[in-house]
Amino acid sequence: MPEWLEIILLGIVEGLTEFLPISSTGHLLIAQRWLTPQSEAFNVAIQSGAMLAVLAAFREHVVALVRHWKQKEQRDYLLKLGLAFVITGVGGVALKAGGFELPDEPSVIGIALFVGGILFLLVERWLRNRELSDDISWKLAALIGLGQLLAAVFPGLSRSGSTILMALAMGLNRRRAIEFTFILGVPTMFAAGALELALEVKDHGFAGFDWFNLFLGAFVSAVVAFISVKWLLHFIHTRTFEAFGWYRIIVGGTVIIFLS
Repeated sequence: MPEWLEIILLGIVEGLTEFLPISSTGHLLIAQRWLTPQSEAFNVAIQSGAMLAVLAAFREHVVALVRHWKQKEQRDYLLKLGLAFVITGVGGVALKAGGFELPDEPSVIGIALFVGGILFLLVERWLRNRELSDDISWKLAALIGLGQLLAAVFPGLSRSGSTILMALAMGLNRRRAIEFTFILGVPTMFAAGALELALEVKDHGFAGFDWFNLFLGAFVSAVVAFISVKWLLHFIHTRTFEAFGWYRIIVGGTVIIFLS
């Protein structure tokens, strides 16, 4: 298979799975068992590309945050984003400094997918007939930051999945949970991408990158992710996350049985 086609396929996988609570990292690691393995810098680059879809999908909210940041409501929202970002960022830098490497064993990915699926079913069942809130508390913002950090340690857990679960369990409504966690992902992934690229440049110089592949993968990921986000926002108008819970259980079980 031509390398450019593999890059496009990986960009599609990333774009489809980054914002659905089914783990983009887990799907990428599984896909790369059959395709040419890519560097961590490439994985982070296409994840950062997918983040551009958030700016487009939530452009009205993002513009309001930038233009009216002095207003109390917008300022509080930005500060809570900042708290979650700092928790994730400090923890991520500590892991990097400690030499942590993302495990790519199928058993780890499969278990994280499977357990996450069960948690989604349990949380959605618990939420039935409950009135959900629009309010994002400071405690919830901190927990969402921790949720992103956990997802960085366990591939298959899913950043969006872990943070949405945290938010739902704390009583936040689905759309608000999606909005906050996705917007938080923008600075988080851009910072992670910048750090990873800086480390790669330090070790190998600019000549060590295949820039065409990086930009191609990021572009494909951004386009597909935008479609994925718009679909998810439409989907949760009338449905819950139970379908994603069952999907995670099926895929996780399959990975554990056949790939471990």
